[in-house]
Amino acid sequence: MAALFKPLKIKSIELKNRIVISPMCEYSSVDGFANDWHFVHLGSRAVGGAGLIITEATAVSPEGRITPDDLGIWKDEHLTELKKIVGFIHQNGSVAGVQLAHAGRKASHQAPWKGGMLIPSNEPEGWQTVAPSAIPYKEGTEAPMALDEAGIAKVIADFKEATRRSVEVGFKVIELHAAHGYLLHQFLSPLTNQRTDQYGGSFENRIRFLLEVTAAVQEVWPKDLPLFVRISATDWAEGGWSLEESVKLSEILKNQGVDLMDCSSGGLVSWQKIAAGPNYQVPFAKQIKKETGILTGAVGLLTEAKQMEEIINSGQADLVLIARESLRDPYFPLHAAQELGVDLQWPVQYERAKHQHK
Repeated sequence: MAALFKPLKIKSIELKNRIVISPMCEYSSVDGFANDWHFVHLGSRAVGGAGLIITEATAVSPEGRITPDDLGIWKDEHLTELKKIVGFIHQNGSVAGVQLAHAGRKASHQAPWKGGMLIPSNEPEGWQTVAPSAIPYKEGTEAPMALDEAGIAKVIADFKEATRRSVEVGFKVIELHAAHGYLLHQFLSPLTNQRTDQYGGSFENRIRFLLEVTAAVQEVWPKDLPLFVRISATDWAEGGWSLEESVKLSEILKNQGVDLMDCSSGGLVSWQKIAAGPNYQVPFAKQIKKETGILTGAVGLLTEAKQMEEIINSGQADLVLIARESLRDPYFPLHAAQELGVDLQWPVQYERAKHQHK
């Protein structure tokens, strides 16, 4: 059996293989509601054979959205449509996860195909963004408002309430989004966190907010269900968050009960210099796994079955997370199994086409 298709048990949940559909923003919601697009987009990847499917960054509050078109879980009315999607994913043998997110200073932007620009807070679709410090993402644009202690407490409470709703929906995995320059990441990095209180300065102070969010989530998330954290392992920018700090953070989160570190990178500052290429982020997952023993996920420009098989088989990571390759081929896991000589059960509705695949 190819390593890519060996099951992985994390707490009470068993993933049937190591292929995860990474969170991919669809910018297709109105007022945070899931709709038919999300049902088909996520449901087709369950039919396609992925072991775990994680929703796009799902906002814990309206002001936590990247764009006005983001998926949300900040009110109970959102749950009905999400339950339908989760039910379908589970009926088709995959596990449904949710990525809980707050965009911080990268909120109140247009969707990419609408230009992707910051929407000023005085415009009808815009709102006041928040951050650890009042530093804009791009010079010359409206600055975010630095969170005071009451604001920090509200965000923590929002993550906790979103977790309660995630339990009610039936999600089996939660991933906290502390990567790509969004709010939790903004607190981690000295480039965006210039606070002088207990949430800024030292490494211990900069990680405090993430640890408090994690603890609040764990108060309502079942102890037997997996909890992931996605981080940017490096900012790719001088003076920023580093891989060494990521290793230290991962050790602390492991001791706090986090099950897996999803190892991405970048996204914090506009002047980052990323050396992108196939497997370019895999060393982050490998080093964090090696030094801390925590489970890790590898992500970024993973496009081929043999490439993913090598990552898992060599112990560099425990899961591979794919995004764009899944957009190109929603049934990638089924095709990867054939390429690796694994006789995977196809959905009975599709079985007649299985042996004609070229």
